[in-house]
Amino acid sequence: MLVAKSVEKSFQTSNGPLPVLRGVDLSLKSGETLALTGESGSGKSTFLHLAAGLDTIDAGTITISGTDVGTLSDAGRAELRRSRLGLVFQQFNLIPSLSVADNLAFQARLAGRLDPAWQVEITERLGLADLGARWPEQLSGGQQQRVAVGRTLAARPDLILADEPTGNLDEATGDQVLDLMLSLVAQSGAALLMVTHSDRLAARLDRRVHLRLGQLA
Repeated sequence: MLVAKSVEKSFQTSNGPLPVLRGVDLSLKSGETLALTGESGSGKSTFLHLAAGLDTIDAGTITISGTDVGTLSDAGRAELRRSRLGLVFQQFNLIPSLSVADNLAFQARLAGRLDPAWQVEITERLGLADLGARWPEQLSGGQQQRVAVGRTLAARPDLILADEPTGNLDEATGDQVLDLMLSLVAQSGAALLMVTHSDRLAARLDRRVHLRLGQLA
């Protein structure tokens, strides 16, 4: 599903290039869940952004289902995110002018894969069935993150990229959201790459790899 080979990325600073990723090799199979751990500044989020086509690689390759992300145009990367990928971040990024129900359906509609039956199942499993008419601002943080997870899964992506998806939640709420996400990911057959600094949460996934100073330790 995802293969990264010798991935390098630096950012320009006033003191010259700052290397963030220094030759990362990583692979993820369909249906597999993988935790990417490491200290702050180790390059975890940078790698996720590169895999999502939100930034460009300096050297190496990242392929998703055989597509080299680095060879795609801006429009091609946007299409990849729309049709093949699901993104979940710490910030919920819900659309404030849309109801919960419309936020949940948004990604699936963009991808042309809105499945009413799957939508209903996700909504019920995430405990959102009675909240469809509410606005995002009327929800708790845990409820908003469940909407964000549901929006991603509703489109049945091949690969989900999650960056500290429970980072803004208390431990009990975060555990509940992760439980639901892992259950629905397994049901949908998607692969999951999750960035986390928590060893406890990483242990919940099939495998884990650790980044240290831009390299896999």
